[in-house]
Amino acid sequence: MGGAERTEGSARTGAALTPVGHELGSETGTRARVARLILEHGPITASALGERLGLTPAAIRRHLDNLVSEGMVEARDAHPVRRRRRGRPARVFVITGAGRDAFVHGYDDLAASALRFLAEKAGPQAVAEFAQRQVAELERRYRPLLADAPPHQRVRLLAEALSNDGYAASAGAAPAGGEQLCQHHCPVAHVAAEFPELCDAEVEAFARLLGTPVRRLATIAHGDSVCTTHVSPRDIGSLSAEARSQRGTGTPRQTGRPVQEDPRK
Repeated sequence: MGGAERTEGSARTGAALTPVGHELGSETGTRARVARLILEHGPITASALGERLGLTPAAIRRHLDNLVSEGMVEARDAHPVRRRRRGRPARVFVITGAGRDAFVHGYDDLAASALRFLAEKAGPQAVAEFAQRQVAELERRYRPLLADAPPHQRVRLLAEALSNDGYAASAGAAPAGGEQLCQHHCPVAHVAAEFPELCDAEVEAFARLLGTPVRRLATIAHGDSVCTTHVSPRDIGSLSAEARSQRGTGTPRQTGRPVQEDPRK
């Protein structure tokens, strides 16, 4: 994440999406709606876009072709690893970096400059402390929403809360077990590319809110299309109890080395 070159980008944490810049910024019509759906739900097929917007295949294809030619959207094979035996491969559409930049605020440069100044004057630890303070406010607002919820509902509730703050988040079952939290938009992506402490603090906050170990698999700041976080099916409490149980058995740990007898006996 760290050290990536910045471009004009996204906004401060918690801000809602507001299209500015390029032509999308001045549009409220169908083309902007197509781009927003791809941003929030991509990768997504043309047929799914048409169904959501009530557009004919020809109409949705026209908007997609324009967005692709402008570099705002990119078409990919749905399953590049799998080869279909016949017919054209299924295609999905994802937002590009330029397309993501069309849904931004103007706070990025100021935020990055402030963090650079902080790092120069007080060191990297000060940036990490700043990131922790930022997510502490997010954690304070989200905790009442999740505190009394059953564990199996917490990831979905967290996704809803993040979506309300502009992250376009979704939750679902993870392929290898557990759950998966996806954020299709990151208001601080370009700043986080330079200061990964923002991502690190966010992941730690998710673990505390959900009460379970989490692991970040992909980030928009690192060039991925979605920020993806794997949520373990085991809660932190059970893991801590298991560790305490193992420590309290009184059974010496086997090291694999033979016990040496005292030669004086």
